[in-house]
Amino acid sequence: MSIHLHHGDLPAGIGFGPSVAIDTETMGLDPNRDRLCLAQLSAGDGVCHLVQFAKDAYDAPRLKALLADPAVLKIFHFGRFDIAMLQRHLGVTARPVYCTKIASRLVRTFTDRHGLKDLVRDLLGIEISKQLQSSDWGAGELSDEQLRYAASDVLHLHAVKARLDEMLAREGRAALAQACFDFLPMRALLDLSGWAAEDIFAH
Repeated sequence: MSIHLHHGDLPAGIGFGPSVAIDTETMGLDPNRDRLCLAQLSAGDGVCHLVQFAKDAYDAPRLKALLADPAVLKIFHFGRFDIAMLQRHLGVTARPVYCTKIASRLVRTFTDRHGLKDLVRDLLGIEISKQLQSSDWGAGELSDEQLRYAASDVLHLHAVKARLDEMLAREGRAALAQACFDFLPMRALLDLSGWAAEDIFAH
């Protein structure tokens, strides 16, 4: 695993190919209240780029361009939250997107365990730690342990996606999954607009 920490934006010249795995670390779970502290990105090649944001400093033109690039698939785990956070703080809607949690819920109906740690263990046979999930990501200096934890959240997403795609195709649910992914940026916008808790499709 190779980790590169950047401050404020991606450096020029970094390419991610047709798809990039993305995760975020934040000060809390409310996009309208809590700030974005870190964005992690990986092309699935064992290299992770971490972009650290100072408070209220979200001028990241290269990262924004990548998020909006229609030729690059953005792979998330629980993309609903990350897409909302990126939209709220960077002012850009990530698309096209893929969410491994949604894919897992659609095709792994034999279990109720759809967390990233569960997927990486069940599909890839790899154990990852979630011990630092609730640490202080707003600190000016992040520890080596925090950086390794943050990187681990994106390093396996490409491989997890490949396994889930096989299962979706096998069970005939690939088109259903794609429709959910297409709607995901709008679901994030609903969260930001005040409909986070309400199911507007309910009776």
